[in-house]
Amino acid sequence: MNKLPKDHAMNSPAPMLPKPAEHIGIHDTPFVTVSDMVAIQLLQVDLTQGLWVLRARFQPGFEIETHRHTGPVFAVTEKGSWFYREYPEVVNKPGSYLFEPAGSLHTLTTPANQSGETVVWFAIYGANINLDESGNITGVLDAPTVLQLYRALCAQQNLDGSKVIIHGA
Repeated sequence: MNKLPKDHAMNSPAPMLPKPAEHIGIHDTPFVTVSDMVAIQLLQVDLTQGLWVLRARFQPGFEIETHRHTGPVFAVTEKGSWFYREYPEVVNKPGSYLFEPAGSLHTLTTPANQSGETVVWFAIYGANINLDESGNITGVLDAPTVLQLYRALCAQQNLDGSKVIIHGA
């Protein structure tokens, strides 16, 4: 029989166990309109790790401001197509998986002649540092900012965004 060490207190608290898996359904968090060209559905935010997971719907001809990532990004294309303006020969289509290392710089673009929207799932660590044509910083988008933006847009659009999985709050 195993014996506890002499200095082990019998009344010490039980160790903290991780939460069981957390689940939300595909329609549990709403898509919120950011502009007439893009809507986002926030799924998870981990404020401790700087992680934000979302789905984005882009209209044909949409272009995200050029940005640099401070952490890695993972993406899966569900519908439509998109590419980076800097690398137009690499087109992401349904089922495409993309990994972006920290430090990558690009401009996400959807084809203007495409019929229908593009839907992409993203897991993003760190921040997007948005840049103008001269390389000047115009904005920063990170986990706390995305959560704040999503909550504000949900309230504005009278939608329930309470089911987002949030860690580190």
